[in-house]
Amino acid sequence: MPLPALPEDPLRRPPRLPRPEPVPRLAGTAVDLPSPAGEAQFWERVRRTGTPLVGPDPGGDPDHAAVTFLWRGDHTTRAVQVVPNKLGDPRSPEGNLMERVPGTDVWHWTVRLRRDWHGTYDLLVDDAADEPDGARDATAAEEGDGRPDPGSASYWPWLRTRHRGDPYNPHRLPRRWDGPPLPYAELPDAPRGSAWVPRPGVQGGTLGEHRVTSTALGAGRRVWLYEPARRRPGELPVLVLLDGDHWGPRLGVAHLLDNLIADGLIPPVAALLPDSVDTDTRYRELTCRPEYVSFLTDELLPWAAERLPLTRDPDRTVIAGQSLGGLTAAYAGLTAPHRFGHVLAQSGSFWWPAGPHAEWFADALAASARVPVRFRLAFGEQEWVALPAARRLRAALAATGYHDAVYREFNGGHDYVCWRAELADGLVAALSGSAQAAA
Repeated sequence: MPLPALPEDPLRRPPRLPRPEPVPRLAGTAVDLPSPAGEAQFWERVRRTGTPLVGPDPGGDPDHAAVTFLWRGDHTTRAVQVVPNKLGDPRSPEGNLMERVPGTDVWHWTVRLRRDWHGTYDLLVDDAADEPDGARDATAAEEGDGRPDPGSASYWPWLRTRHRGDPYNPHRLPRRWDGPPLPYAELPDAPRGSAWVPRPGVQGGTLGEHRVTSTALGAGRRVWLYEPARRRPGELPVLVLLDGDHWGPRLGVAHLLDNLIADGLIPPVAALLPDSVDTDTRYRELTCRPEYVSFLTDELLPWAAERLPLTRDPDRTVIAGQSLGGLTAAYAGLTAPHRFGHVLAQSGSFWWPAGPHAEWFADALAASARVPVRFRLAFGEQEWVALPAARRLRAALAATGYHDAVYREFNGGHDYVCWRAELADGLVAALSGSAQAAA
């Protein structure tokens, strides 16, 4: 049975769904807040411990914690908004505004979270400092000190441009596309990011930038090629990781592969990381497009095979992606099972497209005969927009006979901090058999 026709000119945004449950904000905090006389000692303790502050759950639940985010303001600070990934309701941004301890420079916001939560967060600060990104809103410029009135229609859009780093948190990830790095937090029971850190004594592979000619895409494309430091006899398994411009030179996926190989968790593997170029190109290409799959199977993989001894065995070939990349990875597995035997999709945009013909991929899956591909899907519990479609896709996979499909939900949002943990677990699950066979 042929696949359903692809929608023409679909909406470029996910469905606008209200948050089904309120953000679990707490009136209290994780620690005692200072009086004006104790500010200096308080900030010295914060400097030593780092932020956010984590304390016991006020209800005594050992699986939960009170988590307090902080900002040290000054006499010009009018408001501070903290936005942990997906722990806010865009319809009610005032719910994420910090409160100020009267008479002090201490601003705070506390939320109750399960102790396995991890995620990035933004701090948006309304003060008299120059805009961090160098931009000034035209409406704001007409106001006295360049700041719009908090009651004006321009206020919330203006505040969203006021990104600040967290000076008391050394943990940061590069932001997608541009802007300052994002701070992140890992609660005590959350997966740790240590597998992504270069380790002394681990021999590193090479990550080289190349340009691949593409007839399918109508233009050349940057690609990063990871070659492991050591090889075994025979052909290398392959990882194709979409949004490679972020995963490769910015997030350092080569360090992850180096460490997993050194620990014997996966065999030496080659990785291909194609560039997504920009937001318009990404949306045009990573939405179930046959020409993009042709680029991967007929141009990119053969190009790499001219440089390294790569397997053609789909059971030793993994395609992975996140968000629209997760949708495209699943589509590539469904339409090119002769090349991709494992699909790793984190927070895949299976709602796509919004509006008519929504959740197109689930319909395509139901219209297709079962193919020999193993799907591993992971979604954040805080992704209230994506979860309904994700859970329906899980049911569609089971109904279509994909009984070996893996579906899991992690305690986080639509977030690279979460995706890097899921990517590591998925690679081990997909390739550990190859590692053991080669040992």
